[in-house]
Amino acid sequence: MTADAPAASSAYRSVNPATGQVLAEHPTATDAQVRDALAGADAAFRAWRAVPIEERAAAAARVGALFAERAEELAAIITEEMGKPISEAREEAEFCAEIFGYFAEQGPALAADQPISTSGGGRAVIQKRPVGVLLGIMPWNFPYYQVARFAAPNLVLGNTIVLKHAESCPRSALALQQLMDDAGVPASAYVNLFADHGQIAEIIADPRVQGVSLTGSERAGAKVAELAGRNLKKVVLELGGSDPYVVLDAADVQESARAAFATRMANTGQSCNSNKRMIVMDDIHDEFVAELTRQASALTPGDPADDAPGTFAPLSSRAAAEDLASRIRDAVDAGATLHAGGRVLEGPGAYLEPTVLTGITPDMAAHHEELFGPVAVVYRVTGDEEALALANDTPYGLGGAVFSTDPDRARRLAEGLDAGMANVNAPEAEGAEMPFGGVKRSGYGRELGPLGMDEFVNKRLLYVKDGPAGTD
Repeated sequence: MTADAPAASSAYRSVNPATGQVLAEHPTATDAQVRDALAGADAAFRAWRAVPIEERAAAAARVGALFAERAEELAAIITEEMGKPISEAREEAEFCAEIFGYFAEQGPALAADQPISTSGGGRAVIQKRPVGVLLGIMPWNFPYYQVARFAAPNLVLGNTIVLKHAESCPRSALALQQLMDDAGVPASAYVNLFADHGQIAEIIADPRVQGVSLTGSERAGAKVAELAGRNLKKVVLELGGSDPYVVLDAADVQESARAAFATRMANTGQSCNSNKRMIVMDDIHDEFVAELTRQASALTPGDPADDAPGTFAPLSSRAAAEDLASRIRDAVDAGATLHAGGRVLEGPGAYLEPTVLTGITPDMAAHHEELFGPVAVVYRVTGDEEALALANDTPYGLGGAVFSTDPDRARRLAEGLDAGMANVNAPEAEGAEMPFGGVKRSGYGRELGPLGMDEFVNKRLLYVKDGPAGTD
């Protein structure tokens, strides 16, 4: 995925993708600032882990309340900074409120001691204890949500956070830091750091850092995993996907296609678990594609701050739009059929026309790559087994969805998906309680839900022998 696109320079730079206007620039951190951040986070950990978990949960609740209170303000920042339609930006901030609220409410129970039976007498429990300073390396496509799902459970657990945001999102990064401070999260328990890549390598190697979470590209994930492995650090990776969206049948084919298109256009197609491959049965394929084409062709470019009906938003950057257009051209040159869109619009903005492609074959790069933007790729299949084989014919394994008027038929196929998240008659499972993560080249580890409390934690055994010391 392209969610960790490099900055134009070593500085953190905010550019409005609708206009090309530079909004803000910030220098990268000095080495002294990195040293201070690590020292502060380590000292904060020693104090924060001693705070009762109920008090840490109360701090998370205050963070959630501020996300809700400041939803409009926070939404305006990311709409300007990465082009997210304002209604979706508002929903992102509100979802962060839900995530922090979930872990504030459920965290103490999720982290409670778990008694286990013993064969030789005595009492044994599994305890969940924090591990220390964690490094988060976050992308630009969901500037608040992807931080929230990493930070919320770990702050409740008693870990502390050093957060390196995408170079293109300094304003949202600073807004998050201010929100944490205002909510009363202790100084240095959450610290934003405008680090460069060389500094990140040094941070991972630092013995005070106990784990790393990255959402980004395969290339970035492989590099971070290599550094973490070399330094014996736990790592959680979310590296994108090419999720199948299987339509076995539909009571209303056009409505089914409209729902699929709306799902694909969310965040202008820049979502890791978006429906990037639509796999449609032969008897409804042509009608399905025709409706997708009508939907794509009807949209016109618009200002994401207005979010007017019938418009589409820019991609995150002009470079991202041009790169995706190049991938579309390569697919068409290799024999794919372009039904709509595919062009970058003239002007300083990052607008790529919504696109519909069919005829992608396994020998084309587009069959194996993640097309990170408003591109609907549709495959024709003639049976359930063929649909499942095609759904699993990808190096990725993040999510997948199967639709049918017969829920049992859809579930049978969904049970066979090689993915971290399988859905029946829904594009995705939404909610702070739903674990998120993948398999294969989509990475490993889980965030959100009860599993979100299980990654960066010392699952410590405490055993108390029956009887006084020294007795058998």
